[in-house]
Amino acid sequence: TNSLTMAWKLYKNLSEEQQRYEKQLIFEHPVFARLCQQLLRDARRMTRGDLVFTLHALVSLGVPQNTLLVQTLVRVCQEKLNHLDNRCISVLATTLAGMDKDKNVSALQAGLQLLMEQRISNIRDHFILQNLMKCLGKDAPVFLKKKLEMAVLRERDSLTFPNALRIFFALAGMNYCSLPILNACSKKIQENVHDIPFRQLIFILEACHSLQYRNVKLFSTLADYVSSTAYLWDKRQIILFLSACETLGFQPSELLDAFAENVTADPDFLNLKNLLIVLRVYSRLNHVPRVQKYLFFETLHSCLNKCLPQISNTELLKAVYSLGILGYLPHPVLDELLQKDSKGELTLPDDLKEQNTMMLHCVKTCVELDSPSFTKPAFVLTENLSPLVSLNLMKAREALIELLGDENMFRQNVQLPYKYHIDFEIRMDSDRKKVLPIAARDDHPDSHVERLALLFAPVSAFCLGTTHPQGKLAMKKRHLNKLGYHVILIQNKKFQEMTKKDAAEFLKGKIYSEDAVSSPEATVQDNN
Repeated sequence: TNSLTMAWKLYKNLSEEQQRYEKQLIFEHPVFARLCQQLLRDARRMTRGDLVFTLHALVSLGVPQNTLLVQTLVRVCQEKLNHLDNRCISVLATTLAGMDKDKNVSALQAGLQLLMEQRISNIRDHFILQNLMKCLGKDAPVFLKKKLEMAVLRERDSLTFPNALRIFFALAGMNYCSLPILNACSKKIQENVHDIPFRQLIFILEACHSLQYRNVKLFSTLADYVSSTAYLWDKRQIILFLSACETLGFQPSELLDAFAENVTADPDFLNLKNLLIVLRVYSRLNHVPRVQKYLFFETLHSCLNKCLPQISNTELLKAVYSLGILGYLPHPVLDELLQKDSKGELTLPDDLKEQNTMMLHCVKTCVELDSPSFTKPAFVLTENLSPLVSLNLMKAREALIELLGDENMFRQNVQLPYKYHIDFEIRMDSDRKKVLPIAARDDHPDSHVERLALLFAPVSAFCLGTTHPQGKLAMKKRHLNKLGYHVILIQNKKFQEMTKKDAAEFLKGKIYSEDAVSSPEATVQDNN
């Protein structure tokens, strides 16, 4: 046992290439075969500690799971399960977490789960608890996950940073979002952010995504740390971090600005894969750099031009779509895309057809509405959809009736050209002092009328913890501005939490306030 455990300790610190070489040397060594034979003979006479540590070392060294030796040790562990102490259970749990499911492993896991149910209330060690959590995984029954949660919370005052990090990841492995534990772990992570390896910063964000855990303070702390130490990291590492932030809908503005400057100064590191990630991140988070924004997008455009010979049709569409969301449409790549579309080369299998059709429609809409030659139309042909309002807009409708006095003072479910839809339309005089009745027909221009579009958007349409709209919503807002609408964006979740009185007052402030006349989102067109 000591020999195998020492071999594993030395082995795990080697590089991947060295591990392959050493593993071959170990397995081909004549003494290793004799050692395995001796283990087979003595398995049932081993102490409980030697038994579980031997199994852990063999599995970790890569001895195949279907060998007689590993299967024998697994069966002996089943026989001695009730005699294992908490430390041995922890080691066994760690081992089983790295093994494939087979008949013996499944039986041992089931027995271990029953044993844990009996003993969990007496376990005080966070290290052991997180190993048990890893072993149980997402398939564990909810009642057992709750028992583990209570065991961790009992000892939260003694939670150390290393254990907090392990428990954080273990919860993700269990797919169990315990807010009290996650909050306690997050606090430790924030206090010790400088001690976290870069790869684990990514794992933390990925764990938050899988658990749907949204902690803006935690994300901001991690982003501020990466931003302040950016000179230590490779640009590709920064891209991975930004991609993880984008998946969460979190906008690390300072880091995005700093990274844009790095790209502008030295774009040579951007291969096609990284370029597509960068375009996706900036477009979804609707982030236009504060400094040299036009130069930044020119740099990305130049990199995209270099990739044209090797880029697939879908990748080209995604790239132009991302640039279009930000209001930037470079002609060479746009012409390339539209030529492929006219030749029917963008036809795709059914599983990709819907998404790509949507992206292509957005690109064509951007070509028309974001063109410098586009002028605000004298009037916009609109269509009323169903007079019925969805349940999540009933409160808004009632508040508007209470505020304006009559449902003829606004329109609901309005369909516009370019497949755009607005929840409510209100018309006001040019001084924004008086709401005007909605005419029965809307086929004549009126330069003295201001149109307001009220959009009630889900929280997911905004960057996390802010009222900053994400890419698609920002593009819609920009295009409605081009069509002559002043857009009022409202987070529907917060609106639904208001009382009827507060909801009416809130809408009154939005409709009659000069701030409601929202200027178009900042885009690269400002310098175009």
